[in-house]
Amino acid sequence: MTVVNIVALAAMFFGWVIFYTIYDWLFPRAPYTDEWTAFDFGVLGVIVLVGQLTAALVGWRLAEKIAAPLAVLSEAARSIAQGTFSTRATMTKRVFGEAERLLADFNTMAARLEAAEAELRYSNTAIAHELRTPLTVLRGRLQGLNDGVYVPSQQLFDSLLAHVDGLALLVEDLRTLGLFSANKLELAMKLVDLGSEADAVLQSVRPDLTAASIRVESNLRSIYIYADAARIRQALLALLENVRRYAHGSSVLVETEIVANCAVLRVADTGPGLPTDGYTRAFERFWRADTSRTRARGGSGLGLSVVRAIAESHGGEATIRGHKDGGTVVDLSLPLNAETTIAASTTTD
Repeated sequence: MTVVNIVALAAMFFGWVIFYTIYDWLFPRAPYTDEWTAFDFGVLGVIVLVGQLTAALVGWRLAEKIAAPLAVLSEAARSIAQGTFSTRATMTKRVFGEAERLLADFNTMAARLEAAEAELRYSNTAIAHELRTPLTVLRGRLQGLNDGVYVPSQQLFDSLLAHVDGLALLVEDLRTLGLFSANKLELAMKLVDLGSEADAVLQSVRPDLTAASIRVESNLRSIYIYADAARIRQALLALLENVRRYAHGSSVLVETEIVANCAVLRVADTGPGLPTDGYTRAFERFWRADTSRTRARGGSGLGLSVVRAIAESHGGEATIRGHKDGGTVVDLSLPLNAETTIAASTTTD
């Protein structure tokens, strides 16, 4: 709009200058008078008309540059509203910086919607698959007991209970992720010692890790944070369960430390690790590095997703990377604040 005004004023100003410059050349014998004549009004009208037409032309071009991205966005939005999440808003011509950022933000939103839709479809399929196998086994065993094919025994009942426990764990993981996605994951926040909580979990699973020929090491520093102790234990249990299932014969180190104003709970193992693209996809729901191998070992592919959900619900983050000696390192970073620092010093005193 500033350009339009400047162009219009310039056309009018220079129009008068040019007119008075060539007036004497056009009318060398015309008598001079201070009164306006019809010719003066005609010249003024021409100058104003030229200025307005110039302003209109510039304004039209500017409006076209502004309206074109909006038209593209409107068409793309209608397409996405109809369910075509792969639609993107693209412009072949150069647009203003604000419009360019708007297009980029819209396309980012569309990409996230497409990813969310794909994850939802895949999750529905994966959930059905995960539930089908244990339910089929349970129904077969119960039907066999009912028909007298199987003889009731402690071993059979233990097997049935194991399948029920697996289903219960899967349902609880899905519940946790569902509450997190809806921003309704409630946390019972209180001052807890991260090192003590980690040690309690480690002691409870140490026999299972030892049975899997996994050497357990720990370096647990006492760090006080405000957190939901039950959720922290749940996250650590999920990480150690992954180690038990997929890192037989390796070693695992559980440690706590403070890094950049965050309390870090780290689980590092020397197992087989993940493929190259695994570290970018490890936190995806139902993702497995080796589908057939991990299903055979009972994993649902939700453990790391739950760990990330718990970390982010505390305002922190979960990261995964390769171990220098092979294996993986998972960091659960939880924020510290002044209150926890004061409380920790008071408790220490």
